[in-house]
Amino acid sequence: MRFIVKRFISEAEGALTVLGLFLFMACCVIGGLALDVANAYMVRTQLQATADAAAHAALYNRDTMTEAEAIVEAMSVVETMLPAAKYGNTIEASDIQFGTWDTSTEVFSPVSGSKEAVYVASERATTSGNAVGTFFLRMAGVSHWDIRRGTVAIRYLNPCTSEGFIGQGVVDMQSNNTFEDGFCIHSNTHVEVNNGNSFGDDVVVSMPDKRDLVMPTDGFASNPGLQNALRDGAYNLRVLNTLPSIYADLELGGTTHGPSYITSPLVVNMTDRNNLTMADFTSGRVHKINCSGNQTLSFKANETFSDIVIVTDCRVSFGQGNVFGNVVLITSSTDAKSLKAASGLSIGVDDNCATGGGSQFITFGGAEFAANLEMHGGQLLALGDVEFAARADGINGASIISGGEIDGTSNATMGFCAGSGMEGNFESSYFRIAY
Repeated sequence: MRFIVKRFISEAEGALTVLGLFLFMACCVIGGLALDVANAYMVRTQLQATADAAAHAALYNRDTMTEAEAIVEAMSVVETMLPAAKYGNTIEASDIQFGTWDTSTEVFSPVSGSKEAVYVASERATTSGNAVGTFFLRMAGVSHWDIRRGTVAIRYLNPCTSEGFIGQGVVDMQSNNTFEDGFCIHSNTHVEVNNGNSFGDDVVVSMPDKRDLVMPTDGFASNPGLQNALRDGAYNLRVLNTLPSIYADLELGGTTHGPSYITSPLVVNMTDRNNLTMADFTSGRVHKINCSGNQTLSFKANETFSDIVIVTDCRVSFGQGNVFGNVVLITSSTDAKSLKAASGLSIGVDDNCATGGGSQFITFGGAEFAANLEMHGGQLLALGDVEFAARADGINGASIISGGEIDGTSNATMGFCAGSGMEGNFESSYFRIAY
């Protein structure tokens, strides 16, 4: 009997089985922890993506809706991404707040009526009745996790759409042009250049794929600064989508889009449309000129026009040497050359980027300008192609946005006003996640 007991005590068979059981339990705990953590990160990502999408929807719709209406639109996005029937109330209407965002301190401040920023909080937590349950961690006493995320979306203006040449189609700049620091050239298709152009240190030349740039074989050598200016990028030319609403507002007096120099909401209906001078207009008023058929509105050569808005469905012909300062001109004509100018047209007053004096031309068609086009705090928005001939000068601020192609020839000089002098531009905000 003593022998049997002694043998049992010294027996080593099966020892690894016990060790294996401990290792198996350890693997189960580690694997279970990994599964629970992975699930938590998946839920975290879902909450963040939903908060981001809801914030974008709220801020985007805030342009044309009240806060309450914009929140309803945001909540519809939440319901699509994380249905309450399955995930509980991850985001409620009270979790969406409009306000302001301080970029230097990264602090969001709720402000009623704001359109500048929005904060959205999302959660799956015990307090919401939808906490994230665990699987294996329950054995360690952790039955659920509370997961919360938040996001801030802000609106901003793209500096390239404020000053520069932006085209949905090809933007073709020929030779011997000078683009000074800060100016932008962008195409949602591609950019083409010839020889002898000069690009300042902070010039941006962009397209969806910068490798699509069309240039001569020795293009970088003959276009100093071009290589450093190249960027990849694509823009949604949102401002072009607003042209019908701008037209509709201005023809009724411009209560929303009218410039500050318009002092009366009463619209002046004009019958004269040929060889117009400033004496035909009333300063501080909106003027509406209708055409029947494919008729043309024309301006007398060497005339200066100021402090007026012109709304028309005519093709527009500018005389040689016309100067437009503090003028908004918009035509619904879809003609390929609905804006056509002789040489020496000046869109804006040459005031070295001072406040005021700029002008905005808008067409639902295209535009063609002869030589010596000048833009001083000037903006041209066209749904069609834009073409201008040699020796254009926009050293004091120029913005051309085309839904078609932009074709510029040679010997142009374009500069950047850094916002001052361009304050009259029609612009649409873009949105991004700031936090």
